[in-house]
Amino acid sequence: MNQNPSTTISAKDAQKIATRVSLVSVVGNIILTAFKFFAGIFAHSQVMISDAVHSASDVISSLIVIVGVKISGRDADDDHPYGHERFECVAAVILAAILVIVGGSIGIKAVKSIIDGSYKEMVLPGMLALIASIVSIVAKFAMFLYTQIHAKRINSTALKAEAWHHLSDSLSSVGALIGIAGARLGAPILEPIASIVICLLILKAAFDIFRSAIDQMVDKSCSAETEQKIRDCVMQQEGVICVDMLQTRMFGNRIYVDVEIGVDKSLTIEEGHEIAEQVHNALELNFASVKHVMVHVNPAG
Repeated sequence: MNQNPSTTISAKDAQKIATRVSLVSVVGNIILTAFKFFAGIFAHSQVMISDAVHSASDVISSLIVIVGVKISGRDADDDHPYGHERFECVAAVILAAILVIVGGSIGIKAVKSIIDGSYKEMVLPGMLALIASIVSIVAKFAMFLYTQIHAKRINSTALKAEAWHHLSDSLSSVGALIGIAGARLGAPILEPIASIVICLLILKAAFDIFRSAIDQMVDKSCSAETEQKIRDCVMQQEGVICVDMLQTRMFGNRIYVDVEIGVDKSLTIEEGHEIAEQVHNALELNFASVKHVMVHVNPAG
């Protein structure tokens, strides 16, 4: 079996990568937020100001990711003998909560605007707001791709959540573009409608992030595909006759494996132990996400 490429990345290197990616996000979002606020104010576009608020929340989320990744990278201690990986999930849950607050506030404001008819009194948004929305779409999608690539590379839950935050911002900017263009074409109600769409997109992203984080905090098992690969790896080890039981559970972005193997019942305890050690080492070598393996030996037949 080929070794997983990510095994070449140590925990410390993964932490450095996640921190660097998040810092790039912080700088990018600060620039985008300032530009969109400027465009929203001077081009008289409420939807662009709402979009700027979303980008501002990304700055906070990136800082939360940095803290979460730093804590999750700590070694096990007396209070946390199994390590700190689940702090990444905590960071992801906080990101989801931030998204709900931001999305909810945008949606509530837009609904009020439609109900009281205040959208009719809005000043026609200027061309600068249109340009800002296009710049935001391109920039945020580029940040999504950049973050997603590195999130998969180091298998970081918090970084994946941040990547989806970038994508939701890119999609919200698409809504902003539609709203601003519609308003300039004489349909000002499209601005608050676009804000409602932005709200729904943000809430959807928050739900997905929250569900993924919770799955990793409640010992959810790995996918059937991953478990089959683990089973195949075990069966490839010399001396293993069968796999009597295989259980996996997610611990943050890491995997715990409990496996019972069947071996020749005529083997000595020492020989059975050597086979178990071989299985243990093979799983940790071939699966970068595996943190702990417990192997129990049964007499086959």
